[in-house]
Amino acid sequence: MSIEVLDAPAPVLNRRLPAHPVVAIVGATGAVGVELLESLTSRDFPVAELRLLASARSAGTRLSFRGRDVVVQELTEHSFQGVDLALFSAGASISRKYGPIAVAAGAIVVDNSSAFRMAPEVPLVVPEVNASAMAAHTGIIANPNCVAAILTVALAPLAQEARIRRLNVATYQAASGAGAAAMEELRQATAAYLEGQPFTPKVLPHPYAFNFFSHNAAVDPDTGYNGEEEKVVAETRRILGRPDLPVGITCIRVPVLRAHGMAVSIEFDAPVSVERARQLLGVAPGLRLVDDRVGNHFPMPVEASGQDAVLVGRIREDLGDPSGNSLALFVVGDQLLKGAALNAVQIAEALL
Repeated sequence: MSIEVLDAPAPVLNRRLPAHPVVAIVGATGAVGVELLESLTSRDFPVAELRLLASARSAGTRLSFRGRDVVVQELTEHSFQGVDLALFSAGASISRKYGPIAVAAGAIVVDNSSAFRMAPEVPLVVPEVNASAMAAHTGIIANPNCVAAILTVALAPLAQEARIRRLNVATYQAASGAGAAAMEELRQATAAYLEGQPFTPKVLPHPYAFNFFSHNAAVDPDTGYNGEEEKVVAETRRILGRPDLPVGITCIRVPVLRAHGMAVSIEFDAPVSVERARQLLGVAPGLRLVDDRVGNHFPMPVEASGQDAVLVGRIREDLGDPSGNSLALFVVGDQLLKGAALNAVQIAEALL
């Protein structure tokens, strides 16, 4: 279903940001909001002025940006006057209400929620994969689901070698995907478990320490797939420009603080050798090859956490496909960075 954005105006070709934009972060005190600040700093994004916006209860909080404190302001309908770039990470309902308001005030919105990802007039962008989609937009550009963003960075160089016929994906998703509160619940639950103390989960539906379970998104009773799985399928297809691509997926929440992992099987319409895949993935933007068979060293969350690059390795023939046209690999990426904040800042960089 298309989501109406400002009465769906005609796309504007090559609308750019000024060289030194006024930047607003909506949801500045959340886990992704904090990472947006870090990514703007680490990538030396040219911010003329920074406005931090959040709910009334967070107003007055001070956050550090490039060595100085910035006071968080309450988000209102008047928050976007003079703003050139609005980075949203406060949930779909906030984005639906305030995103069009920001655009009407003259800002370009990069939205990290699910609000606009499947709206035909809103580009859904991973810069390493489909940056050209930003050439025309209505003022809003959508940041993908974290799994779809990380996954497609690894798929794109292989898809240029041979057409992907089918995907099968199993994810191992960290607490960060459910926000700062889930990360804290994992810490507390683990401490309680180690001390032999009871712990009742409040953020996630099941015990989290030393446990894993089906992703906590609501399950469709007819299909058996949960909302996270449906998002990954739909968004991966859209980012790759393959609306009918067959995708099988199972999403699992694991007791890791940050960085999502995924086991991926890719069937192509022609053979792609392991060596050729290593060559392609080893030089592709946004990726780091971690594929040491002798040392049994492959992508791990502990090495991906806090890193911009998506780690890819464990590259091998998929023995489940007798045709020889399938590869299996393992991918790990920081959910808060490439899966959220970093990707948003990269989108903004492409608009300068």
